[in-house]
Amino acid sequence: MIDKNLIYEILSVVEEIPSGKVATYGQIAKLIGRDKNSRLVGKVLSISDFYGDYPCHRVVNHQGRLAPNFENQRDLLVSEGVQFKDNNCVDMKNFQWKCN
Repeated sequence: MIDKNLIYEILSVVEEIPSGKVATYGQIAKLIGRDKNSRLVGKVLSISDFYGDYPCHRVVNHQGRLAPNFENQRDLLVSEGVQFKDNNCVDMKNFQWKCN
């Protein structure tokens, strides 16, 4: 079981990602001081519906790949103006959230 405070800490960072930008699992892990816990971030996002409505569609892997089994993630990102490269990954150079 994941501590609820940790869940809300992760989701509060996700909530800060601006429309039209994406963050990586590792980026979020680093922002909460858990550099090596990107998989934990992914796990929390997979259960986020139990804790409210968060823009989890704005989180991708470090290469810009979309989450498996998140069927409308691409559509949601495109509707916010996020562009994809030919390999079907988010254009991280232009659309990654610069939060530092």
